[in-house]
Amino acid sequence: MCASAPILHGYFRSSCSWRVRIAFALKGVEYDQLPVNLIKDGGQQLTEEYKALNPMQQVPAVEIDGITLSHVTKILLFIPGPHLLPADPKARAQVRMISDLIASGIQPLQNLYVIQKMGAEKMQWSQHFINRGFQALEPILKQTAGKYCVGDEISMADICLVPQVYNAERFKVDMGKYPTIKRLNEALLEIEAFQVSHPSRQPDTPDDLRA
Repeated sequence: MCASAPILHGYFRSSCSWRVRIAFALKGVEYDQLPVNLIKDGGQQLTEEYKALNPMQQVPAVEIDGITLSHVTKILLFIPGPHLLPADPKARAQVRMISDLIASGIQPLQNLYVIQKMGAEKMQWSQHFINRGFQALEPILKQTAGKYCVGDEISMADICLVPQVYNAERFKVDMGKYPTIKRLNEALLEIEAFQVSHPSRQPDTPDDLRA
């Protein structure tokens, strides 16, 4: 891989890192990965070296075209290749709404930093906020979905959805209550870009979690 390839600093099970991996795969962009282990050594994201890349000390950070980006939706839209937002203004607004609901309204409430603060109640906490978010998301997707989240074209909304469902399953959320979300997730997981980017298939995936 050439020296100018983008570099993804991420973690195999990070939702945000997975979104970036999906986007790279969908757009056919080759990239290098430099894993940042969120558990080992007290959290490698907390080092001063990594803080220089991402001052929030979170993953991911992406070095691309001479700049470093750490806000996932901005990374997704900056990566060259096919657009992840529809041309139609109404559909584009729906994609942004769904993406924001997941990326801002659900996922941050059960990321590693938050649930570490919850201690023994982390499972109940995570289930509560995932269910709360999915109860809002399910009726929205019933209205917007075709083959994918908004119509029949893969968009940023789909990239946000799949990692969130993975988290829901990790925290034993009953997905039977959300048939539209479940159907869309199953369809998306049939696509190669979502498979190769899966947490079970990354360079830093522990052996016991590797596919």
